[in-house]
Amino acid sequence: MLHHRPELARVLVLLAAFVCAACGLVYELELVALGGYLLGDSVTQTSVVLSVMVFAMGVGSLGVKRMAHRPATSFALVECSLAVVGGLSVLLLYGSWAWLGGCQFAMVGLTCAIGLLIGAEIPLLMTLIQRIRREEAGQAAADLFAADYVGALIGGLAFPFLLLPALGQATGALLTGAVNALAGAAVVLWLFRDEAAPRTRLLLWAGCGTVLVLLALATAFSGAIERAARQALYGAPPRAAVQSRYGEIVLTGGPGTGPARVPGRRPSPGGDPLRLYLAGRLAVCGTDEYRYHEALVHPALAGGADRRVLLLGGGDGLALREVLRHRGVDSVLLVTLDPALPRLARTDPGLAALSGHAFADPRVRVVAADPLEWLRRPGPTGFDAVLADLPAPERAARGEYRSAEFYGLAAARLGPGGRLAVPAGAAGAGLWRVESGLRAVGLWTVPFPVAGGGPACDPAGSGATAAVLLAARDNPPSLGLAADAPPPRSLDPASLAAAAARLAATRPERLPPPSTLLHPR
Repeated sequence: MLHHRPELARVLVLLAAFVCAACGLVYELELVALGGYLLGDSVTQTSVVLSVMVFAMGVGSLGVKRMAHRPATSFALVECSLAVVGGLSVLLLYGSWAWLGGCQFAMVGLTCAIGLLIGAEIPLLMTLIQRIRREEAGQAAADLFAADYVGALIGGLAFPFLLLPALGQATGALLTGAVNALAGAAVVLWLFRDEAAPRTRLLLWAGCGTVLVLLALATAFSGAIERAARQALYGAPPRAAVQSRYGEIVLTGGPGTGPARVPGRRPSPGGDPLRLYLAGRLAVCGTDEYRYHEALVHPALAGGADRRVLLLGGGDGLALREVLRHRGVDSVLLVTLDPALPRLARTDPGLAALSGHAFADPRVRVVAADPLEWLRRPGPTGFDAVLADLPAPERAARGEYRSAEFYGLAAARLGPGGRLAVPAGAAGAGLWRVESGLRAVGLWTVPFPVAGGGPACDPAGSGATAAVLLAARDNPPSLGLAADAPPPRSLDPASLAAAAARLAATRPERLPPPSTLLHPR
């Protein structure tokens, strides 16, 4: 029996459907985003989450049939369970990744659980709507699905533009869980409070309150959980951690820190070297990052005029540091996806010192934009050098940065005699596929290896970029070093030419097909 007018009760149930749909989509996007950050290959992670969740929703819709005789009680139980699982999903996924060494199975399990519970919502809500006022099934379904779809729209927009930048992944998911419990379970229990016996009703209210207390406690301790997980993951407490829209940026080590405390690794004599992690992956090791950045920059700026330089990526300022060593450079335009990284490179003492305070140089202009999208728009051309300081193919979650289309658009910004330098993978299919992509857009190429192995603080070498490809439009680029910069520590003309010749000798007779936007490889 309802204690409110049917019209008001119906509006409140539709409002509950709206809020629950928004919360459900936030959970889904949290899993997609965090899976991409932690596991890379965002296309695969998105496909896994969406396909598994849709399948689980279908199973949940079928499984809830047996609960339809008590729809309000069942809906309250479903929403309380969804609030717990969805609200804690980010902390559980992050903890699995940090402490158990992987999170693929955890992500699939959480996706299944959330999908099952979301799938149970619509049948129960439809039953509640019909209990308020009997009407044609098509009309009731139209109203219910309209509220559901509009809620999904709001949740989908709130996640990237409000929850993620303002609260971060963990707190955003926990707050969503609390809203889910209040708007879903509490509203329905209040409207249909006569469905359950007094004792059952008391237990349901107590359960809803327990869920809210649990989420509040998790919110209060989420900082401590994150710090403990980072300690386990990075081997030392991060001295800077920034959650941006595009992933987590973490700095460890650097000036003034003690010896490294990573099991199986000897501490360096001068303390723990500075490490920069982007979305959990080692991007910079302060002991020998110069090897890669010197290889990317100096041969590309040895082609003659190097007055105007376009740097795609490189928000840490380390490639920029090498560019600014050339006295002939008049201006550098740096286009980086995540503006949080240049901000950190300006303000963190260790990273600013490692980059030589490059962002303070008046010759530098920074544009926050996706490099591929920026290249597609009308803009400045005639650059003497274009440098793509972007992840090597085997470490790139964004495959478009190694596509032939990307290389063609970057080459179009070159002036006469200009050179393009891009990172490539280790000798093998990855390296030659990048060369194939450059050649597919009409460029001459010269590959050469980066001097040395992987970073000294990354024994597995997973942070290394093993080779660089130098490309030009008119003639094969010659390898050398410019006279307007101090000699690099890891390069000299003779060893550079010899290493390039050895690498060229391993080139296959037929290059593999290039990676493109329609056929990523």
